[in-house]
Amino acid sequence: MARRHLRLPLPLLSRKPHAPTPLPRRALCASSTLETPATAVETPEKAADGAAPEAPPASNPPRSDEPLHETILHMIRRRPWTTRLENSIRLLSPTLDAQLVHGVISGAAAAGRADLALQFFRFAYRRAGFRPEHATFALLVPILASRRMLNHARCLLLETMPSFSIAPDEPTLAALIAAYGKAGIPQEAVKLFRKMPDLGIPRTALSYNAVLKAILCRGREAMARRIYNAMIADGVAPDLSTYNTLIWGFGLCKKMEAAVRMFDDMKGHGVTPDVTTYNTLLNAWVRAGDLESARKVFDEMAGAGMERNSVSYNVMIKGYVEAEKVEEAVGLFTEMGEKAIRLSEKTFAALMPGLCDDEGRVAEARKAVDDMAERRLTPKDKSVFLRLVTTLCKAGDLDGALEVHRKSGQFKHVLVDPRQYGVLMEGLCAGGKCDIAVEVLDELMEKGTLLSPKSPVLEASAYNPVIEYLCNNGSTNKAEAFFRQLMKKGVDDQAAFNSLIRGHAKEGMPEAAQEILAIMTRRGVPTDPESHALLVDSFLKKNEPADAKTALDSMIEQGHAPSPALFKSVMVALLNDGRIQTASRVMKSMINKKVTENMDIAHKILEALFMRGHVEEAIGRVNLMVENACMPDLDKLLVGLCENNRVMEAQKLADFALDRDFDVSFSTYDRVLEALYTEEKTLPAYSMLCKIKNKGGLVDQKGCDALMESLKAEGYSKQADILSRILAENAPSTSKRGKRVAMGA
Repeated sequence: MARRHLRLPLPLLSRKPHAPTPLPRRALCASSTLETPATAVETPEKAADGAAPEAPPASNPPRSDEPLHETILHMIRRRPWTTRLENSIRLLSPTLDAQLVHGVISGAAAAGRADLALQFFRFAYRRAGFRPEHATFALLVPILASRRMLNHARCLLLETMPSFSIAPDEPTLAALIAAYGKAGIPQEAVKLFRKMPDLGIPRTALSYNAVLKAILCRGREAMARRIYNAMIADGVAPDLSTYNTLIWGFGLCKKMEAAVRMFDDMKGHGVTPDVTTYNTLLNAWVRAGDLESARKVFDEMAGAGMERNSVSYNVMIKGYVEAEKVEEAVGLFTEMGEKAIRLSEKTFAALMPGLCDDEGRVAEARKAVDDMAERRLTPKDKSVFLRLVTTLCKAGDLDGALEVHRKSGQFKHVLVDPRQYGVLMEGLCAGGKCDIAVEVLDELMEKGTLLSPKSPVLEASAYNPVIEYLCNNGSTNKAEAFFRQLMKKGVDDQAAFNSLIRGHAKEGMPEAAQEILAIMTRRGVPTDPESHALLVDSFLKKNEPADAKTALDSMIEQGHAPSPALFKSVMVALLNDGRIQTASRVMKSMINKKVTENMDIAHKILEALFMRGHVEEAIGRVNLMVENACMPDLDKLLVGLCENNRVMEAQKLADFALDRDFDVSFSTYDRVLEALYTEEKTLPAYSMLCKIKNKGGLVDQKGCDALMESLKAEGYSKQADILSRILAENAPSTSKRGKRVAMGA
């Protein structure tokens, strides 16, 4: 391999008047071919040959000035770990020294890739001949421990180090113990701590402090007492960090007697408390809810010659705010300003919750927001802006709420909560500033915050007022775009849907309203009868009666009862458009809904059906009307058909009336018979005349004689004889011509 490597670049060393082109930087990192060493050979030649002209600058300059460990790190971060990558690393550096390995490990850790650091370390000592030293493990084990790669760190410490005859040291072991504590595995931390004598590692305050913190993180204060007593028994002197850890842990467990005892023991062991000690005890009292004791410690700091720092004030301010003693918290905040103590993000985070929820302190809260903006401090708790805007809106200070809202967007790393927009829009609409609420809505939609899967859903009271305002003022499309974003979050608000339907209907866009209605139907959202009525009227105004009828049917399907006027308007529009049968179906729906008005329109529909030849449908509608106590004027209908030369339709209707014994004037039947005589419809006239005689009606003898002659002339002698016998049997009848007889359909 080595000989082939040395042979291939030889042609590149030929004496030529031009200098060789330098290898680009990216090629050095990405390529594993044998061309890479050529650059190392050519570079001295170029330096020796002063007469050689300079090569033009490459678009990607070489990385000759870059440290080798950075080049290797660049390669392993961007390429999968394969044998080819390992060969490329060997070509760059046939031997790996400690400085190079440590550089790559540190670089990988800085990039957050502890896994690459471990993989490169394994490659270095397994395949590249690197022999690790104590400093290598001291560097790598804490890196793995900090990245929760605890099993790998333990194996390195207890297996790999002894394999190289390197004894573990206490700082490395203490780092792993502390990592187990942060990971919430105190039992493993205790096992390592107890294993230290077996490993020949003397235990000092460093390892004791690490294991104490590891077990106190999980609230095991009894075990911490035992380890502390063992520490004293072993002759290991506790240091300041030991007592700070114990006070912190006991305070975390709310064991204040033990925390105070540790604070008193410090002086007995010759350890002087520092500011951190006092702040830890102060925080423990605040956590326990004993503000009086916390205040005593706070005041004692000045007497003990301790200068109270921002942490001391922040802890006290937070405690007072949580105890709803905002006045004392504001006093300490003012004192910090007077003493020129640095105000930090935690200071405002502790104070703002107490100011934001109190309507009487909104002015102080706004001033605090101005101070944060001036100092460029971003609060850790981003909800303070939402809470302050909510309080300002409740107090009626809409201008102040707008100002705070706009300033909240100026802070770094603050993504304005969509609920803040909702509260602001609700307050502005309630205060009559709907135009400004629309501007806030535009800002919300422009940022696309609602589309984030993690964003919370707005309350109905926040979006309904602005949607209703937009729909009432000709901006229904914008309202729909806003509500569709809410629908993606699972919002199915009945009021918003109905507002959109009303808005589209008023703006003359019934198709869009119908689409919204279809969405409501699919999602099972109850509809509003007023919205349906507006949709029907919108279709009628666009002269689309068929779509109006569809909307009317949808209204009925949703369980709403259309008004008589709505039925009438749809039927009239369908009649005027020549859609007689469609109008007939609307009439049927109207009658089924027990709507007895609009009988004049129903009569026109019946007449139109007969005129169009839809006799069966017309007779069915007549029967439906009778069954629902809406008796039509059959006399008028029969006379109208005769006048319009619809004799056969009139005869069928008359037969229907005779069969059902409907109350029809005999003169009307006479008019129908005359029309049949005129049209020479002898058989229909014969049938009708027989029915009249069977009902006891009086007929004209001359007309009957003429009908019998016509029957005989047309070859219907049998029918003529039957008619003659019927007339003879009913001769004694004294019925009058003007008598009304009962007739059935």
